Amino acid sequence: MRLKKVISLLLILIFHNNCIYANESISIGYSAKYNNFDSFDYVNKKSKKGGNITISAFGTFDSLNPFLLKSLSPAQINNLMFDTLMTRSLDEPSSSYALGAKSYQLSDDKLSVTYILDETATFSNSMPITADDVKYSFDLLTSKAAHPQYRIYWADIKEARVINKKTITFIFKRKNPELHMMVGDLPILSREWVSIDEFPNTIKITPIASGPYTIKTYSIGKNIVYVRNKNYWAINKPSRKYMFNFDTITIKYYKDMTVALEAFKAGEYDYILENHSKRWARDYNGPNFLNKKIIKTELVHLNNTGIQGFAFNTRNDIFSDINLRKAITTVFDFEWSNKNLFYNQYLRSNSYFSNSELSAEVNISEAEIKLAKKLNIDSHKIKDKIILPINNNATDYRKSLIQAKKILDNAGYYVKDNQLYAPSKKPIVINFLLAQKGFERILAPFRNNLKRLGINLNYRTVDLSLYQQRLDNYEFDMTVVSYPQSQSPGSELVSMFSSVSYDKNGAFNFPGIRDKDVDKLIEEIIYSSNRQALITSTHLLDRILWNQYYLVPNWFINTHRIAYYDKFIQSSTLPLYYQATNYILQTWSVK
Repeated sequence: MRLKKVISLLLILIFHNNCIYANESISIGYSAKYNNFDSFDYVNKKSKKGGNITISAFGTFDSLNPFLLKSLSPAQINNLMFDTLMTRSLDEPSSSYALGAKSYQLSDDKLSVTYILDETATFSNSMPITADDVKYSFDLLTSKAAHPQYRIYWADIKEARVINKKTITFIFKRKNPELHMMVGDLPILSREWVSIDEFPNTIKITPIASGPYTIKTYSIGKNIVYVRNKNYWAINKPSRKYMFNFDTITIKYYKDMTVALEAFKAGEYDYILENHSKRWARDYNGPNFLNKKIIKTELVHLNNTGIQGFAFNTRNDIFSDINLRKAITTVFDFEWSNKNLFYNQYLRSNSYFSNSELSAEVNISEAEIKLAKKLNIDSHKIKDKIILPINNNATDYRKSLIQAKKILDNAGYYVKDNQLYAPSKKPIVINFLLAQKGFERILAPFRNNLKRLGINLNYRTVDLSLYQQRLDNYEFDMTVVSYPQSQSPGSELVSMFSSVSYDKNGAFNFPGIRDKDVDKLIEEIIYSSNRQALITSTHLLDRILWNQYYLVPNWFINTHRIAYYDKFIQSSTLPLYYQATNYILQTWSVK
């Protein structure tokens, strides 16, 4: 036993003598923007601590554990209560900076990374954050007790090894250019919160925070109040300076967003992010808007908006035929919807990576062709990107309907007594699962258009808890899905589009994509050696996904529509890539 301890100590000393821990930032494919910096450019250096903000959330929550599959946690709990080893910058495509860890060292062979924790880092109960806590966090989140998204995200990590109290090494299964950054995304949990055995059933034990806030009070399904930890260890760290300024953050839950808006106008809370075009165009008015007590504005962003769409569950026989998916996609009249329902506020999604340089052009590039040949991708998929119909008037739309009818006729579908039948003689009846009643007004005209083809579309809005359960188990024909994307996509694509996630409950592969060529491209993206290689790989992935009609593309907007009471101080500089509510809670303060 003594010999083992001596050998272990020698290994640690050798390790420390041969490594220089000077890396405080990570960037993929380019040089990080910040070096020896005081704070991020998008914060307000005149901000002050104090005051409170009240915001709203939709639906409900039933758990204080945000890391489980079968529970709904309160809004913002991850962002406010759990620090990570590194934190992402909001004005770079893919950069992380020191937070829970003060530095890291990637091994020469790129098969491990060692993180050195900040000596001053503590939990909200004043206990020091140690390497044992970090290992506990990793082991717990990659266990079967946690949500499967974590196991998928860190699938290339073999194990975490504690070197000493403040040093931990992560051993990789194989080289992955982004993996050392992905390790930095690990939330830091306290071993004193719950044991590994208790974890799956722990839903109402208040977490011990590693981040800037703790929970003050809550009422399940109604509200939660976060209170700022005035002894938060990282408050003057460059990656946290001038941030998280509110003393309390209150979140009120509403099950109807129309009711929520009226509550906002009555002063029941301070800030709202609007995702509904009709409400934004027609309902944001009244005395408080006229006298500028409430500010209504749009914040421009350069986010990769990914894609939103009506997903076909191809696990179901009805949608195993691409011809049916193509015909249904063809009859969705975006232009009519944008004009009559959305007040021309939206742009049509044209990519799985809309609003970014990762979106493929219509014509395939030479770089994509070379990559496809290198990966031995099916030659039938190496083709130009399909252009969706553009219906500027009723005549254009009639042509779209005729085109859809021809697709179905050629594939052997037929109509009898106004009902479309598949070649197998099965009637085409679609059950569409919804969580928000607001989508019913969008589906109503779509249903009428499908009816002209003999397709019956039934839609049903269910309780959010039931909706999540049915999504997790893929119990739907069609549903609305959203795939937000980062500026530098990577391992998260596995949960969205890979064959690995096809039959994993709780993953995000809602269309049921199981394609070896998609798998190859996801792997190529994850292991890209530079930014240009990542872009080319993503272009080809986008092209293949798009041309397979896995969903009916919806729309996107390149601004955040927000309204707030004029009681806040904010920075004059917006970041490039951000979610509005997260950014506001991080950087705004009370006047």
